[in-house]
Amino acid sequence: MSPRIDVAVLAGMNRPDLIATWQEVFDSAAPKRLSRAFLRRFLAFELQSRRYGGLSRQVTAALTVRPASTKRPTSPALQPGGRLLREWNGVTHVVDVGEDGFSWNGRRYRSLSAIAREITGAHWSGPRFFGLSGSAPK
Repeated sequence: MSPRIDVAVLAGMNRPDLIATWQEVFDSAAPKRLSRAFLRRFLAFELQSRRYGGLSRQVTAALTVRPASTKRPTSPALQPGGRLLREWNGVTHVVDVGEDGFSWNGRRYRSLSAIAREITGAHWSGPRFFGLSGSAPK
């Protein structure tokens, strides 16, 4: 398959055809767990890139250069004896940080995620639920 193929043709291809096209275009096997939608998107971008010249120098430079002043956010360290407070549905939950895990409602837990799951009934990242990383849920 040449880069001259119309991108619209990709929309009608089934998975085996997309995988064969990937092999031709990239000269390597397609990632096994990539969905048809993503196969189409990657192929469409590559075909358009080859046909029209790809990203501009300015965009490529912006993507490759990371400012030295940009620091990754860090989470506060949890130390034994510390306490985490979180209000959920009008109830304030208190979690004590111990040497070997966490204590909430008189029970020991190995992770904050397990406590967050008990409180909400849904899977949460424990550090995120308690506001230790990213933005805290509202």
